[in-house]
Amino acid sequence: MPRIHPLPPELVNQIAAGEVIERPASVVKELVENSLDAGAKRIEIDIEEGGARLIRIRDDGVGIDGDDLQLAVSAHATSKISSFEDLESVATLGFRGEALPSIASVSRFALTSRTAEAETAFRIEVDGGKPQPRRPAQHSIGSCIEVRDLFYNIPARRKFLRAERTEFNHIDDLVKSIALANAGVEFRLGNNGKIVRLYKPLRNSGEAARRVADVLGEEFVSNSLRVEHAGAGMSLTGWVGLPTASRSQADQQYFHVNGRLVRDRVVSHAVRQAYADVLFHGRHPAFVLFLEMDPKGVDVNVHPAKSEVRFRESRLIHDFLYRSLHEALADARAGSTLPAESTRTGAQQDMTAPFPLRHQSGLRLGVGEPLADYAAVLGRQSEPGHGLADASQDASRPAPQEAVTDIPPLGFAIAQLHGVFVLAQNAQGLILVDMHAAHERITYERLKRAQQGEGIRSQMLLVPLSIAVSEREAGIIEEQAARFNELGFEISRSGPQAITVRKVPNLLAAGDVTRLVRDVIADLATHGSSRRVEEAGNELLSTMACHGSVRANRRLSLPEMDALLREMEATERSGQCNHGRPTWVQLTMQELDRLFLRGR
Repeated sequence: MPRIHPLPPELVNQIAAGEVIERPASVVKELVENSLDAGAKRIEIDIEEGGARLIRIRDDGVGIDGDDLQLAVSAHATSKISSFEDLESVATLGFRGEALPSIASVSRFALTSRTAEAETAFRIEVDGGKPQPRRPAQHSIGSCIEVRDLFYNIPARRKFLRAERTEFNHIDDLVKSIALANAGVEFRLGNNGKIVRLYKPLRNSGEAARRVADVLGEEFVSNSLRVEHAGAGMSLTGWVGLPTASRSQADQQYFHVNGRLVRDRVVSHAVRQAYADVLFHGRHPAFVLFLEMDPKGVDVNVHPAKSEVRFRESRLIHDFLYRSLHEALADARAGSTLPAESTRTGAQQDMTAPFPLRHQSGLRLGVGEPLADYAAVLGRQSEPGHGLADASQDASRPAPQEAVTDIPPLGFAIAQLHGVFVLAQNAQGLILVDMHAAHERITYERLKRAQQGEGIRSQMLLVPLSIAVSEREAGIIEEQAARFNELGFEISRSGPQAITVRKVPNLLAAGDVTRLVRDVIADLATHGSSRRVEEAGNELLSTMACHGSVRANRRLSLPEMDALLREMEATERSGQCNHGRPTWVQLTMQELDRLFLRGR
């Protein structure tokens, strides 16, 4: 065996580059984050041949002192931390001091910089990790970094680069994510000498939606909900997409912690749970979220590329995110997200709260009335048939064309189509409602509220259930005994690798208790919390709601249809049924005009 010996600095940096620099987009990320840490308000990014030939980053930040250029391209030299205490509360995007030397070791690298105090700029060049002496140069205040021929000295890495378009798309996606988190900074992205992205800086935080629209399109903003929530020393802001605007891929999910784009299992799990009741199977939500918290509460030094973090209070973070998003989505009632051009007496409508119920003659129905009363109205067996129910069913009811001081968001019913859809007229045009899907959601939410009011009721098993588990899982049962009691279980450790279940929630007694217990243990071990019991109970309530809701081919009178519309406006998550399908759609007058080529 050879004797132990230190590695040369160039090889050390190339090894580090293997962890930090995966592709050209990794280079762009490290350099742009350095520009942001330097206080830059304008960042220009020029790319040639997907970044394989050239990556150039220019900024107007504070610059680097000429005497520090040699240190800047040396391993583990940084101005951002100087002690372990600094590392525990990192407030900058970069901090390790390894990005520049790593990049310089696998490229032909040049750094030109000037500070406000310096009369001239200085430039240092590094070829394959070997720095040259600095020399004077011409440059404004700020820095310019050029990375040419990436991986030229590591052919094995260079051949793994993808097609030019693919590599540039990765860079484009990265710039989008960084631009979302830094709305006050101007970003310009060029590809082969042509500007392809230009994000102008915003003057104040009130224009934040403009940057989101610039990056992801106006449609994203118009189909999303604004989130602003604070508590437990944390603040969550941003936008979450409506369930009806879900996507086939998770390609519009941006989560930033203290300005840093991250991927985290705790975050992903909290988002999935928040959307669990409203998202269609196999679809993915879209969101742009910013979590601000004490830097000491998050460890950013757990991944070479700093794209993953570890929260010190993961359960607190999970519950905060889940409740914030769950409440935001709950407020997305049917009719609360009408088109932007909607107006009421010339002013912008306030659709953030349910509209007051408009009681019709002879109809006794209100939001607070028992489910049985509602079923008596909507669940009444009536004569099946196909075709339209029209105003002749209720001659005493005012026609929807009559002047109404306040028109509800979902308007007033005008007909029933084939016993399946309710047609209504509102201020914007035509509303179509899936009668069964809407009533299913209303019934489901009522059942959930009733169940929550009673709390979790449990029953003793006639024969205690013994389950074989690992020692680690048995240990979790002992540690989390109080948490299992809250969930309606009585479980004790009966051996090194065995547990005994004596009590289970009433709703789930007939289900697969063994599987449910294992799932709860896994959740508690990974996320510190579990909603498995609630979700399993909700699945049962959802089935009950589906079977107890008004069916197709059931004729409803206009007052009954109006009652359904008012309940939709007052019910949480009524924009989707229990399975995530939409319950209603709006066709504006402009859209109807286009269908018939009116005005052309």
